[in-house]
Amino acid sequence: MKKLLAGAALMALLLMTSQAHAHSALCDCFDNGDGTITCQGGFSDGSSAAGVKMSVLDGSGKAILDGKMNKDSEFTFKKPATPYKVKFDAGEGHCVEIDGAKIVQ
Repeated sequence: MKKLLAGAALMALLLMTSQAHAHSALCDCFDNGDGTITCQGGFSDGSSAAGVKMSVLDGSGKAILDGKMNKDSEFTFKKPATPYKVKFDAGEGHCVEIDGAKIVQ
């Protein structure tokens, strides 16, 4: 019984430790006023988003442009003329979608 309790306590401690190291994906986009949109990304623990996959999706969710965050954790693209969304995709549980209608100067 003591081994079972000790094992349960160890598992609880490990779970709390892993949750303490979790981080959230962050992404914000703005209209540059010149026909382009720039998105900046990162993580709540201060980690860089360099290399994170970025997609611009049309109104039906189909990718019309794919790219990656640059070394400065930025992604710039030509603003679509039709409704769109921007997707920051750093893997399961680390995705952010931004409606193009909410991206302003």
